[in-house]
Amino acid sequence: MSSKRMQDKIAVVTGGGKGIGQAIARRLATEGAKVAVWETDEASAQANVLSIQGDGGTAIAVTCDVTDSSTVLAAIATTESDLGKVSVLVNNAGIAHVGTVEDTSEEDFDRVQQVNVKGTFNCLRALVPRMVENGGGAILNLASIASRLGISERFAYSASKGAVLAMTLSVAKDYVNKGIRCNCICPGRVHTPFVDGYLEKYYDDDAERLEMFQKLSEYQPVGRMGKPEEIAAVAAFLCSDESSFVTGSAYDVDGGTTLLR
Repeated sequence: MSSKRMQDKIAVVTGGGKGIGQAIARRLATEGAKVAVWETDEASAQANVLSIQGDGGTAIAVTCDVTDSSTVLAAIATTESDLGKVSVLVNNAGIAHVGTVEDTSEEDFDRVQQVNVKGTFNCLRALVPRMVENGGGAILNLASIASRLGISERFAYSASKGAVLAMTLSVAKDYVNKGIRCNCICPGRVHTPFVDGYLEKYYDDDAERLEMFQKLSEYQPVGRMGKPEEIAAVAAFLCSDESSFVTGSAYDVDGGTTLLR
């Protein structure tokens, strides 16, 4: 990429060590942003930061558990000290769960909401006032097509991503006159380490695993899963000033799933 549309931006990417978050952090850095990779997995955060730095970008790894408001505040302090005032927040950190309402335990339900909902809330609550004080900023939340249509056996996950979508609309409306834009991306199925882990967990036989991989791929009308870099491309636009007229929007990046289901 030759574009430097993120030049002079200070961006936080939660869960930025793996999967979609990793790709978003790299893309924003490539386009000129200074990126703070917030992660509970220190090894993956450091690996991504080293990759970004090796490509000539600026990034730091910050240990952060988004479910704990005190560690979020500490992560902000580190980010501001090392990079400067945050102008872009990407709420990407999240976990998934497979199950219907009947086979979702209370503990599993609470765990998903803690990370996906409370984690997003903690970051918003801590950084929105700073963005207002600094004259504005761009917020991007990672929701899911599960927030917009029914996905089989994703009860807890769908509930959490529905909340993320609702929070996106609420923040966009409340802060539209304070220089803050807030949007979300609703990805379809993306080939990430979670997908590979799911297949390894539930399918012992290589042939069955390959068959299920194909089935998961064909669920999208385009006939394949998305790539993290394809989500990152949309994220870069929504975090940049090129999308200055866009707020309160949910972008379906799903290979036609929402349109054709």
